[in-house]
Amino acid sequence: MIAVIDCGMGNLQSVIRGLQKAGGTAVVSSRCDDVAAADRIVLPGVGSFGHGMENLRNAKLMSVLTKKVREDNTPLLGICVGHQMLTTFSEEGAVAGLGWIDGTTTRLPSQSQCGSVKIPHMGWNTLQNRKDCPLLRGIPDDACFYFAHSYSVACAEDQTVVATTEYGCSFASIVQKDNVFGVQFHPEKSHANGITVLRNFLDYN
Repeated sequence: MIAVIDCGMGNLQSVIRGLQKAGGTAVVSSRCDDVAAADRIVLPGVGSFGHGMENLRNAKLMSVLTKKVREDNTPLLGICVGHQMLTTFSEEGAVAGLGWIDGTTTRLPSQSQCGSVKIPHMGWNTLQNRKDCPLLRGIPDDACFYFAHSYSVACAEDQTVVATTEYGCSFASIVQKDNVFGVQFHPEKSHANGITVLRNFLDYN
């Protein structure tokens, strides 16, 4: 069973539908018992990093998530803000994250050497694959995915960066550290490529 964590942010039913298309059975929940029973965990999010972390604490999910991920090695996939919440710290409100990915969440720059870009970054963009990763099985370099975000992840360890994307700067669009995965894009909105990524996560062991 896949537990999709309800952080009180975003349309979780679209994530459920994406997982179903990928062949999974999922439940949306903020109950500790459901998370404890899951063999896969998805941490989605749209909105504020701080709001998401506060909701995890209010639901008393921090200890069960830590045990599942760090002790039981249960695969976890963070999506969009959920991907950012995997980091140590966010500039958005100066909030501490889960700390499972060594890095920080920083605001995308509106100005770069290539000119100005609109923030938030919304729409289709490509991935530059940097290393082998189970999530990328069947995904070619420069494949397109759907993004909607104003902040991005800057990893302290290069080996955790699986793929990058260019938008005013180069940012980590996929990360992995052991059984913890994060994607900045929305796989549930990314058509066939996104379903492939979700299927690869379900197949990971």
